[in-house]
Amino acid sequence: MSIENFTALAARIRQCAAEIYPEVIALRRDIHLHPELSFEEVRTTALITDYLLGLGITPEPPLLKTGVVALIKGGNVSGKGTLVALRADIDALPLNEENLHDFCSLETGKMHACGHDMHAAMLLGAAKILAGMKDELEGDVLLIFQPGEEKTPGGAKPLLDAGLFKRFNPSVIIGQHCFPNVATGKVALCKGSFMAATDELYFTITGQGGHASAPHKAADPVLAAAHIITAAQHLVSRVVPPHEPAVVSIASIHGGNAPNVIPRQVTMSGTMRTMNEELRALLQERLQETVTHVAEGLGVKGEVEIRKGYPVLFNDPAVTEQAAIVCSEYLGSDNVLESEPIMTAEDFAYFLQECPGTFWQIGTGTPLTEKSNTLHSPTFNPEERALETGSGLLAFAAVRFLRMFQPS
Repeated sequence: MSIENFTALAARIRQCAAEIYPEVIALRRDIHLHPELSFEEVRTTALITDYLLGLGITPEPPLLKTGVVALIKGGNVSGKGTLVALRADIDALPLNEENLHDFCSLETGKMHACGHDMHAAMLLGAAKILAGMKDELEGDVLLIFQPGEEKTPGGAKPLLDAGLFKRFNPSVIIGQHCFPNVATGKVALCKGSFMAATDELYFTITGQGGHASAPHKAADPVLAAAHIITAAQHLVSRVVPPHEPAVVSIASIHGGNAPNVIPRQVTMSGTMRTMNEELRALLQERLQETVTHVAEGLGVKGEVEIRKGYPVLFNDPAVTEQAAIVCSEYLGSDNVLESEPIMTAEDFAYFLQECPGTFWQIGTGTPLTEKSNTLHSPTFNPEERALETGSGLLAFAAVRFLRMFQPS
C-alpha cells in the first residue's frame, strides 16, 4: 500500500470515526455512569461483550473473572500470521465525583477519574471501524479490555500469567492514556523509559507511650517519624545521581489521639518512584537502612514494608518512532508531540516487557482546561471530542502496523 493509499485510508477512517462518534459518546457515558473498581468490573465486562457480539466479534474464553479479550480476524490472506494488539483498561477509582454534568457517577465512592471509561469506549469505537473493514486487514487485531489497572498487582500481569501471549503472539502492542495537559486532537509520545516503576512504602514506628508533659519518660515515635520523613527525602538528593529521576513521598501519617499523650506507635505510608531497576533496588535497600537506623538512634523501633509495584514502562524506541509517523499520517505532524518521562506508573509496562510496543498520551485538554481537571481528581472531566480522535487513531494504527510487520 503506497503513501497515497495511506492518505486515503486515513481520510476514510477519520470519516468513520466521525460517523460513530455519537455512539462512542453513549458508550463512554454509560460506562461513566456505572463505574466499577478493580477486578469488580462485571457490568462493564458484560457491556463490552454485548457490544462486540453486536459487531460480529466473539470474545475469547475469559482468562480472568473480569475483562474481555477478542480477536478481529483479517480477511487478506497475505497478512496471515501478523497480529497487532490494542489495549484499554476498564476499572474506576474509589472516590466521589464532584462534576456537574448530567452523566455523573451513580455509584457512591466510585468514579472514572483516570479516563478508563474513555479508553474502553475508544477501543470499542476502533473495533467497530476495524470490523467494518476486516476483509481488507492484512493480519489480525487483538483487542484487550484489561481489568484492574488501578490496583496492584494490576490486570496485565495476571493476564500474561494466565497465558494471554502464549495463546496470542502479537508483533506489536499499542496503548493510549488520556492526558488533560495535552490538547484534544493531539498525541504525545516518548521513546524509552516513559513511566516510573512504583513501590508502596509502609512504615511502623514503635516506641513507649507516656504523658506529653514528661517526654523523657517515653520513647517518642512521633519525633522519630518526623526525622524519618526528613531522612527519607534526603535519599533522593544524596543517594540518587542528579541526572536520574526519583521520588520518595510520605503521603500519610497516623499516630495518637490526644494532645497530651505521646502514643506508643505511629504508622506512615508513601510511594517511591524510579526510572530504572538498579536505582530502584538501591533506594529500597537504603530506605530500609535509614528507617531502621534513625529509629534506633532515637530509642524506638522502625519497621519497613515495601510492596513492589509496576515496573518501568519502556516504550520500544523503534516502534515509538514508527508510531510517531503513523500518528502524523492520521493527525498531521503539528499534532504529534514529544513527551517527557513522567513519574506516574502503569501496568501496561508488563505487556511491553513481553512484546515490542508503545504507550502514548492522547490529549483530552482544551485551552480553558481548569487546574482542577487533573487525573485522579473528583473533577476530572476529559474533552469528549478525544473519543473521535482516539477511536480513529487506534484503528488506523492497527492497519498501519499490520502492514509494517508483514512476514518477509
